[in-house]
Amino acid sequence: MTTTPVNEPAARPAATPPAAAAGSKQQRVGSSRDMAGRKREYETIYILRPDSTSDVIAQVNQKVRGVIEAGGGTLLKIDNWGKRKLAYEVKKQLKGIYLFFSYLGTAGLLEEVERNLRLTDSVIRYYSVKIAENVDPAARTSEFTEEAFTKAATPGPDEEEIATGQATARSPFDEEEGAFDFEEAVFGGVDEPSRRGGKKD
Repeated sequence: MTTTPVNEPAARPAATPPAAAAGSKQQRVGSSRDMAGRKREYETIYILRPDSTSDVIAQVNQKVRGVIEAGGGTLLKIDNWGKRKLAYEVKKQLKGIYLFFSYLGTAGLLEEVERNLRLTDSVIRYYSVKIAENVDPAARTSEFTEEAFTKAATPGPDEEEIATGQATARSPFDEEEGAFDFEEAVFGGVDEPSRRGGKKD
């Protein structure tokens, strides 16, 4: 008795083992407009819970900095804008501590920064904007310093406390030695005659 061979399916290529697939991380490819050696400039603002301490702010800032640097990005500026009133209630909060990051990075870095912010409990809101494409990193000056990074972890005074006089905050108009004095430049010093047409006695 002869048997007719059954059509066997063609051999399939071996599938990648799940362990190997999980271990290899693919980098996102940029758009066709991206030039080699150039980066994109981004700004990210995130808002922390108003009761966040200096340690919490420092941890979140360090986390964001680590993501940017690990992704080949360059920090340009970091600033703590202090505690401000929100336009509307967000996660049962009426106020928040605003942090500002400006940085250069390749495609995919922004998504990674936002993913980390989304997973951080103390962050109640974040917003990012692409400022420019194809920025030459060598030509872009950075205002980032370790001192500014450390200073950004200090929660600033509440804007309402400043307005009502309850907080002791240095006004940008306070005089510093050697600082530009607008009134003196326009109206003259105390020892000079008035420039408004009157004569000094």
